[in-house]
Parts: sequence; structure tokens; C-alpha cells
Amino acid sequence: MTRIGLLMCGHVHPDAVDIGGDYPELFTSLFEPLGVEVVPYAAAEGQLPDSIDECDAWMTSPSRSSVLDDLPWIDALGEFIVDAVERERAFVGICFGHQLLARVLGGRVERAPTGWGVGVKEYEVLEERWWMTPPAQHLALVASHEDQVVELPRDGVLLASADYCPIAAFEIGERCIALQPHIEFTTEISGRLIGLRRELIGEPTAAMALETLVRVPDRGLVAKWFATFAAGQ
Repeated sequence: MTRIGLLMCGHVHPDAVDIGGDYPELFTSLFEPLGVEVVPYAAAEGQLPDSIDECDAWMTSPSRSSVLDDLPWIDALGEFIVDAVERERAFVGICFGHQLLARVLGGRVERAPTGWGVGVKEYEVLEERWWMTPPAQHLALVASHEDQVVELPRDGVLLASADYCPIAAFEIGERCIALQPHIEFTTEISGRLIGLRRELIGEPTAAMALETLVRVPDRGLVAKWFATFAAGQ
């Protein structure tokens, strides 16, 4: 069984954990049926692996923190990610991890000029890779972010894009990929979080986002992609 180390950069909002649990439970529900064991590490509390060889691949959870925050655990996690990239270990950065990967490798992250990206968004897949089985030209996934990557890191190759988020996914070499939207969030979780953050997001944006939740996201497909990527076959 493939082991993915989940570097937890935070927790699901306490008023939404009743839906599917915290990040370890959400990611396990996606990956366990694919023959993948999810091993959590509390990175935001300072817990990082003793060795990069403890798991077959590494993945970040989302976070309510910003990669622009000056926090010691973010710096430590960034160093771990750089080590994974340099040693060509399988790594998947999701949302916060997507942004942190870009920042530590010379890219640029800023507050999105269009404001919050929330609800089910559509992304165009620009490059096909071996682990994208079956392939897809477009993906619908849940977004929930205020920051976004505005400049690719060195050696970054753009994999997916959206009108509101031009750099939605990218790769570094053959063993490192990053994705802005969430695969672990269902539309039910997204709806709860939007309701909890209406004032922060802004009423017009929140209302439009809620209308998109009738669409079924392609989270199962992308989880299969990532399981194949992590296994290296």
C-alpha cells in the first residue's frame, strides 16, 4: 500500500468538522479506496517527519493561515518541501501547499486581485501527464482561497488554469505537482464554510459561490490521479 504523508497546515473549521471530519479523515475517505494510506503530521504544530523516507509521497493540507504570514512553522515546512523537491521525492501541494511551493522556489504569491475564489470553479487542463488516467480537458473542483500564485517558481510548468486564477496547477520536474483548488472538500463542506465566512468573503461573492454548488466536483478523478502519481506508476 502506498503511504502518503499528510503535512497538516491547519484544521477544518470547527463548525464544519461534523460533515466529514478533519483533514486526515477527509483525505482518507478519498484515498483509502484507492489503496493509499494517509499518515498525518501536525506541521502547523511543529511536527515534521524525522526522515523524508518515512512515506512514499508527501502532500500538504490546506490552511487558514497565509503563506505570507511570518510564522516559524511555515519556514520549517518550506525547508522540508525544498528538500523533497531537491531529492525528487513525490510531493503534492494543495491550496496552501500550492502557494508555499511556489514561494519557496522563487515564485510570487499575492492577495488575488479578483478577491476570494470560492465555490465550484472550472479549470482547463493545459498539459497531459502520464498520471492523468483517465485524462480530462476540464475539471470542476471546490475553491476556497484569498491568496494565489501570480508568478510561477523557477522551472515551473503550468498544468491548469482558470479565468479567475491563471496559475491553478503547476509542476516542478517529474515528481512535484501543485494544485490551487481542493480535492478533499465536498460541496456540502463548501456550502457550510461559505456560510460561516459570508462577512469575510463578501455577500455578493458568497451568494454567487453558493449557486455553483449544484455542480458535482471531479474530486474522485483527481484523487485517482494523485494516487497514481504517488505510487509512481
